[in-house]
Amino acid sequence: MSFQTPITIKKALNEISRNKYLLPSIQREFVWDTNQIEVLFDSIMQNFPINSFLFWKVFGERVTDYKFYKFITDYHERDNYRNDVYNTSGENEIIAILDGQQRLTSLYIGLKGSYTYKEPRKRWDNDSAFQKRNLYLNILSESKDIDKKYDFKFLTEDESKDNDKDTLWFKVGDILNIESTYDLNSFVFDKQAKLGISSNKSRYALDTLMRLHDTVNNKASINYFLEEDQSLDKVLNIFIRVNSGGTSLSYSDLLLSIASAQWKKKDAREEITKFVDEINSIGDGFNFNKDFVLKSCLVLSGIQNISFKVDNFNQKNMLKIESLWDNIKESIRLSVLLAESFGYNRDTLTSNYALIPIAIYINKLGNQKNFIDSPKFEIDRKNIFKFLIISLLKRLFGGQPDNVLKPIRDIINENQLSFPINEIKDKFKGTNKSLSFDNEDIDSLFDYKYNQAYTYSILALLYPSLSFKNKFHKDHIYPKSIFTSKNLDSLGLNKDDMEFYLGNFDFLSNLQLLEGLHNIDKSNKDFKEWLDSNFTDNEDKKSYMKKNYIPSNIDLSLNNFPEFIEERQKLIRNYLIKILD
Repeated sequence: MSFQTPITIKKALNEISRNKYLLPSIQREFVWDTNQIEVLFDSIMQNFPINSFLFWKVFGERVTDYKFYKFITDYHERDNYRNDVYNTSGENEIIAILDGQQRLTSLYIGLKGSYTYKEPRKRWDNDSAFQKRNLYLNILSESKDIDKKYDFKFLTEDESKDNDKDTLWFKVGDILNIESTYDLNSFVFDKQAKLGISSNKSRYALDTLMRLHDTVNNKASINYFLEEDQSLDKVLNIFIRVNSGGTSLSYSDLLLSIASAQWKKKDAREEITKFVDEINSIGDGFNFNKDFVLKSCLVLSGIQNISFKVDNFNQKNMLKIESLWDNIKESIRLSVLLAESFGYNRDTLTSNYALIPIAIYINKLGNQKNFIDSPKFEIDRKNIFKFLIISLLKRLFGGQPDNVLKPIRDIINENQLSFPINEIKDKFKGTNKSLSFDNEDIDSLFDYKYNQAYTYSILALLYPSLSFKNKFHKDHIYPKSIFTSKNLDSLGLNKDDMEFYLGNFDFLSNLQLLEGLHNIDKSNKDFKEWLDSNFTDNEDKKSYMKKNYIPSNIDLSLNNFPEFIEERQKLIRNYLIKILD
């Protein structure tokens, strides 16, 4: 490995455009945000060091031995955030970037591409939440950010036209097409004439553009080492070492790096990233990541040590995972589909690792396609549902999940009957991972509020007979809209009662699961009025009240809200004591 003659940014970008600079499969995805890119450009403009780069020259038949990826040009946080595979057939030599991917991609996006991210408070499925942005530089004044001198910003085309006496946005990528200082002078003088820019501002604009032009086109600021050894083992060790600092690799990145190098028939990176996308799109969506899938691989393949350590990512283990990959995928997919059938999604599944024991059991049964709806597996599903809820509420997989997953795997593999929820509970009894609930634990469940993720698990536990294939909503029994000081004043409440009303309406005791259409119909109606008008048949009303833990021996008008809360808590507590042993 030797230090090479530095090159200009423009030269590096040209090599990227020609696909002569590529990314090896051991590289992770692009993760920098717009602020990091803006700071990078500011640093370069101020002649700050941006650290050296590490390139790997791959030549001859080795070019086609490995998988390489193109740089992202137009980054889109939802639709285009992964690098495309580059077909290297016919190539005799390429340069792979071992260290500096984030910086080079940032330079490429800033000068030749775009960056599209989701705007705050808008939905991910709303296309208008994503607007294409290019990198601009204000050439009339310095940045107002104390950490930066030059005012670089990613702007939409409309935003770039928002100029005034202190602001004139210049599209940074246009500097690549300017050949001489004469062109820069012409540009500034033209703007000065059209916009009435003062002479001082014009001089600052010209100085800024000349610096930008020199920085990108002339200054040799890309300092790099070049590694020419063709041994993947050596390159992998170099890669791991140079990526151990800064924004360090996650365990999943590291595992993917090694798996990509050691899988023989499949591309680990493509397989796993595509599968993550697939299971995240199930139902209303989930939030799984590579760590979850890779941990599942270690567990489901029967590898003894399932911790994320480099020693466990040896060739033997990686090839075993590859050979079992299709079965592992199906077990995970079925466990996610089962969780979705229980009503869970990204907002309510508070631990992804809680699905791994379910995947172990489904895998043991041979990945039965009808596991989710066949009467044959009804008892299994009930036991799994209860295990999932309890393990989430007790935070079973917090801290060190390996200490839980390994013994659960052993119990499932040794058990010959249904899903062994009781054996799992017995295993952790008396430990800090106990799945048992005492009175204090049960009382603490009433402290959960409407918008908290764990609330759904408690409500799901209270409705064992519901078919969650229908859409159920969390619903305030006494509508939330009623609980304002203005509305409650009409009840003539004293101060203490007012505080009770406002302090209890959003908690578990005033919540139920209600089928979507019923919830829409109920809306903001007074609860007693809705109950009387919606259930004209007395038996239907009794059935609804029993199923939803509505006390039948009290006045259900809003004036009696405190007694309702007290009595409903008793009904719920008695049921929880029974169901949680």
